[in-house]
Amino acid sequence: MNLPPYKTKMVEPIGLVSRAERIKKLKRAGYNLFFLNSEDVYIDLLTDSGTGAMSENQWAAMMRGDESYAGSSSFRNLQNAVKSILGFPYIIPTHQGRGAEQVFNSVFVKNGMVVPGNAHFDTTRAHIENRGGLPIDCTVSEAYRADFSSPFKGNVDLAKLEKTLKKYKSRVAYILLTVTCNSVGGQPESIKNIKAVSRLAKKYKIGLFFDIARFAENAYFIKAREKKYKNQNIRKIVREMMSYADGALMSAKKDAIVNMGGFIALKNKETYSALAPSAILMEGFLHYGGMSGRDMEALAQGLWEGTDEHYLKHRISQVEYLGENLSKIGIPILKPVGGHAVYIDAGKTLPHIPWNKFPGQALAIAAYIEGGVRSVEIGSVMEGRDQKTHENKKARMELLRLAVPRRVYSQEHLDYVISIFEKIFKIKNRIRGVKFTYEAPMLRHFSSRFTPTP
Repeated sequence: MNLPPYKTKMVEPIGLVSRAERIKKLKRAGYNLFFLNSEDVYIDLLTDSGTGAMSENQWAAMMRGDESYAGSSSFRNLQNAVKSILGFPYIIPTHQGRGAEQVFNSVFVKNGMVVPGNAHFDTTRAHIENRGGLPIDCTVSEAYRADFSSPFKGNVDLAKLEKTLKKYKSRVAYILLTVTCNSVGGQPESIKNIKAVSRLAKKYKIGLFFDIARFAENAYFIKAREKKYKNQNIRKIVREMMSYADGALMSAKKDAIVNMGGFIALKNKETYSALAPSAILMEGFLHYGGMSGRDMEALAQGLWEGTDEHYLKHRISQVEYLGENLSKIGIPILKPVGGHAVYIDAGKTLPHIPWNKFPGQALAIAAYIEGGVRSVEIGSVMEGRDQKTHENKKARMELLRLAVPRRVYSQEHLDYVISIFEKIFKIKNRIRGVKFTYEAPMLRHFSSRFTPTP
């Protein structure tokens, strides 16, 4: 039995509105679950971003918040936590990961440049494309085989990466590794692969940066799956991971377990100095960057808690429990189960719905109607349109993501989710695809509206 390494100190009531009400509210939301009111959702698995439960120590730290515009002690506390845990001496706070991406790409991505790496997530890709750049996916091929279980499906295909570096040469802006890799199921990257990518980056004199929204979960998988590291401390593994990068961008709303916040962490002063003017312009002064002092205090404390091995063991086993039990009732999932979410293969679950009728979105709608469970499509809706042809891009996999918030739900809540998908699986042939009634021009999954197809 894997007991939670914490106890409940505060509760928030939740309630299940009737099925008839859920259908009415879904129609009003244009069949886009982002537009549902939170009180109309029973179990919210839309995202693990900013939805975790903060600890008593994080709440206490917020009371120490120094709200000075410049030179605050809260900034220094955050700076010290980043340096101690990640090893980077320079930090630029941002209001969240998206702010870090905007600042970073506004400086380093010019029109016609490319950014290779493992599968870029939606906002990352959008920020690169918004600057006229091209994200190139160099993830290993097994990442796109849902049934194939491999320990490090977030790894980069080294041959493909080197081919990309040779082909584009001076047009490569930087290399980006996302650890864990959200777009392929929260799958980790091994240190062996990170080291190899670092060698290629040095060989071609290109900067290597990490997206570290879920770096602690990646470190836990390294300890569990990479033989050399099985007896190592999580924080020691984290420091080694980061030692191969020139810097990192973080949405702290994930592994630092805060509701808002992010940063850019850097190894050298030259890169810091290049980014600083844009950071001041876009986010705020370099000692707060869109965060209050209390937010920075909670973030600093969250970095320590998020890298605690007992917490990580329970966190990852909880997600694993959900995935394994969905698989037992016949729901096809992406294997192995990732760190922050279970990814249901919606294409295989609903084979009667073609990709351009968006089976992932259809399954998300069904989960809400049947049980008030909110989730998100990771498939051809999120993939968007080709920048040149403007045709819908077909995703490699049509997935539905069930992202589990940190320290929020109990096993009973997860059992309820499993029961809802068991019910859906029995009536899956009745589920219809969807089409757009309004299609947003960018990051369309957030704000488009749909209607079921006949």
